Amino acid sequence: MASTSVPLTLPVLPLDDEVVLPGMVVPLDLSDAEVRAAVEAAQAAAGTGSAKPRVLLVPRVDGTYAGTGVLGTVEQVGRLSDGDPGALIRGRGRVRIGAGTTGPGAALWVEGETVDEQEPEPLPGAVAELVTEYKALATSWLKKRGAWQVVDRVQQIEGVSALADNAGYSPFLTVAQKVELLETADPVARLRLAVRWLSDHLAEQDVAESIAKDVQDGVDKQQREFLLRRQLDAVRKELRELNGEEAGEESDDYRARVEAADLPEKVREAALKEVEKLERSSDQSPEGSWIRTWLDTVLELPWNERTEDAYDIRGARAVLDAEHAGLSDVKDRITEYLAVRKRRGERGMGVIGGRRGGAVLALVGPPGVGKTSLGESVAHAMGREFVRVALGGVRDEAEIRGHRRTYVGALPGRIVRAIKEAGSMNPVVLLDEIDKVGSDFRGDPAAALLEVLDPAQNHTFRDHYLEVELDLSDVVFLATANVLEAIPEALADRMELVRLDGYTEDEKVVIARDHLLPRQLERAGLAADEVVLEDAALRRLAGEYTREAGVRTLERSLARLLRKVASQNELGERDLPLTLGPDDLRALIGRPHHVPESAQDPAERRTAVPGVATGLAVTGAGGDVLFVEASLADPETGAAGLTLTGQLGDVMKESAQIALSFLRSHGAELELPVADLKDRGVHIHFPAGAVPKDGPSAGITMTTALASLLSGRQVRTDVAMTGEVSLTGRVLPIGGVKQKLLAAHRAGLTTVIIPKRNEADLDDVPAEVLEGLEVHPVTDVRQVLELALAPAEVSFTKAA
Repeated sequence: MASTSVPLTLPVLPLDDEVVLPGMVVPLDLSDAEVRAAVEAAQAAAGTGSAKPRVLLVPRVDGTYAGTGVLGTVEQVGRLSDGDPGALIRGRGRVRIGAGTTGPGAALWVEGETVDEQEPEPLPGAVAELVTEYKALATSWLKKRGAWQVVDRVQQIEGVSALADNAGYSPFLTVAQKVELLETADPVARLRLAVRWLSDHLAEQDVAESIAKDVQDGVDKQQREFLLRRQLDAVRKELRELNGEEAGEESDDYRARVEAADLPEKVREAALKEVEKLERSSDQSPEGSWIRTWLDTVLELPWNERTEDAYDIRGARAVLDAEHAGLSDVKDRITEYLAVRKRRGERGMGVIGGRRGGAVLALVGPPGVGKTSLGESVAHAMGREFVRVALGGVRDEAEIRGHRRTYVGALPGRIVRAIKEAGSMNPVVLLDEIDKVGSDFRGDPAAALLEVLDPAQNHTFRDHYLEVELDLSDVVFLATANVLEAIPEALADRMELVRLDGYTEDEKVVIARDHLLPRQLERAGLAADEVVLEDAALRRLAGEYTREAGVRTLERSLARLLRKVASQNELGERDLPLTLGPDDLRALIGRPHHVPESAQDPAERRTAVPGVATGLAVTGAGGDVLFVEASLADPETGAAGLTLTGQLGDVMKESAQIALSFLRSHGAELELPVADLKDRGVHIHFPAGAVPKDGPSAGITMTTALASLLSGRQVRTDVAMTGEVSLTGRVLPIGGVKQKLLAAHRAGLTTVIIPKRNEADLDDVPAEVLEGLEVHPVTDVRQVLELALAPAEVSFTKAA
C-alpha cells in the first residue's frame, strides 16, 4: 500500500535513555537546558496562533541519536507535582530524521519526513488473532499489577499501530527494545514484537512467582517448626517441673555441642540429623537413649586432634635403646618411619591421595621377648599416645567393626574405642595377640581387620555403630603374634613383618641388670644399694635356672631371689647391704633346672648311646632342642615296619619314611648293615610326647639317629642339626635358623649343622652367638654323618 510523507522542520528535544512512542503523553522537566531550549524554540516558531508548538522527540542512547523520532505537541506548560517547571507533551506520529538546519532559539533544528502508517481494512484473520492475543496478554499483566482502570482503555484501542505503540508504557521493556519499536514502521511487525516481549515477561513473572512461593512456603514451614519446637520445649519443661526434675536443655544442648564441635562436614551433617530425631522423640522413647549414646560417642572422638611427632631421630633411637636391649630390626624400622615422615612433612607431602603416612607392623616372636612393651616404647619415642587392644580369644566380628545400632546395648568396635581413648587420630595402637583371634557363628574378626590394617583402605574405615568414615591412615598399628602361621594369609600380607627371635645370653644379662633388677628391687621393698647381683650371677640365672627365648622366667627368678633375701633379712638371718655371686644362688633358690648338655657327666648325656641325635626346632616359645631316639626290634618278635611316636604331624612322619628309605638304598655305600632292616621293626621316638610336632626340618636328625643305631657309633654330644632330607640324600633348606641357633647356644652346644642354602640366614644371627658356635653348612647327608658321628669304638654286633 502506497504511503505519502510530509516534510517538516522541527526543533530537537533529546531524551536520554528514554523513548516516547506515538499516542503517549509524557511530562518533561523544563529544568533541563536542552528540553527548555526545544520547547521555547517550538513556542517561538508557533507564534501567537492557535497551533500548538511542535517538537521532535528523539531518543539519545549513550550520546547517539536514533534515526527515527516522534512528532510531539506541547499540550501544556506549567508546574510539575514537585513544583518544578514542566511541559506536557503528546506523541503524534513517527518522523524520519534528515539533515540539520537552522531555526529560532538555542535548540537544534532538523529536517524530517512524517511516516504515514496505514493499516489494512478490514484486518486479516492472522492480524486479528494477533490483536486479540496482545489484548489478552496485556489484560493479564495489568490485572496482576492491579491496574483495573487501564484494562478497559486497552480493550477499546482498535488500531494495530496504536495498540503496538501502547507497549511503550510497559516498564519492563528496555530502552533498546523501545527504540526497536520506534524504528519499526510496519504496525503488524511492531505488534508481533510487543506480543513476544509481553509473553516472555509474563513467563518470567510466573517462574519468579513460583520461586517466591516455594521460598515463602519454606520460610512458613521453618517458622511453623520453630514455633512447634518452642511449644514442645515448654511442655517438657512443665513436665519436668511437675515431676520435680531439674530443668534440662538436652536436645538444644546437643545441637549447640554439635555446632560448636570441630567435626568433619559429613560427620556434622549426620550428627545434626540425629539431633533432629532426638528433638522429635519423647523422653520415654528408647530411641532417645540410643541417639544420645551415639551423639556422645561422636562428640568424644578426636576427629581433628593430632599429636605432633617428635622428629628428633637420634633422640627417638636413644629412647628405644634405653628402654629395650637388642631388637635392632624393629628399632631400625621405627627410625626409618620417623625419618621418612619428617621429610614428607618438610616437603608438603604429609597427605597423598587422601592417605597419611601411617604404618602397619607385625611383631612376631616367642613369648617374653618384649613385643607388648615395645609398643609403648615406640609411642614414647615418637611422642604419640599409646593404646593397647587385646585380641586374644576375640571371636565376634562386632568387637572390631562395632554393633549395628538396632541392637540393645550396641557399642562401637575396639578400634574406634582405642581412638577415643587415645584422644588423637594418630596414636600408636598395639593389637596384642593377633594370632589368637578365632571365628565362629558371629563372624570372623580377622576378616574385619583386613580393612583396618590395609594402608590403601583404612583412610575410609566405617564402623557399623558410627556409620561415618573414620580416617585411620595416620595410625601406627603394631600387631603382636607368637606364631606367624596362625595369622590368616590375607591379613599377614597387609602387615610388614618384623621378627623378634629371642635374646642371647649377653642380652639377657643386660636386660636383667638395667631393667628387670631395678623393677624387682622396688617391688620387693629393697633399695638399689641394699642388694647387688654380679653379672656372673645374672648369667647363671639366665643360662642354668631358665631356658627361654624371652625374659619372663628370668624376671620371676629374680623376684623369687629378692623375696628370699628380704625374708631372711626380716628374720635376722642375713644382713644388708648384700652382694650376691653365682655361688650364692643355690642356697637361696635351689639347684639349677637346666644344666647344659656339655656340663653333664658323659655317661648321663642323652647321646651317650647309639641311636640318639640332637635336632633343633621352632615352637611357639621360640627355638628349642629336640632329641630323636631310634631302636631296632628283636627279629624274633616279628614286628617289622616303621613305628613313630611322639605326637607327630604328617610331614614329620613322611620325613621318617624318607630317612629310612635313603638308608636302605644307600646302606652299602655308607657301610651300614641294613640287610636285616626288612625283617626287624624300626621305632623312632621324639620325647616330650605331649607336645605336637610337625615339619620337615628333623629329616637329617632322624637319618643321623638311624645311622648311629645301625653303625653303633654315637652322635657327638656337642652337635645339633637341622635340615630337610630328600630321597637322594640332599639336604634342603628350612626356616627359623636364627631361633634354632639361639636355642643351641642356650643349651651349651658348640657345633651346628645347617643346610648350605640357609647360609645367608646367618647374617641375622647375633655375632656373639656365632662366635660361640661352629656352624657347618652342608648339602648332602653324607657330610652330616661324617660330622655328627663319633669314631667307632666297638663293633656293630657288640653294640647291638
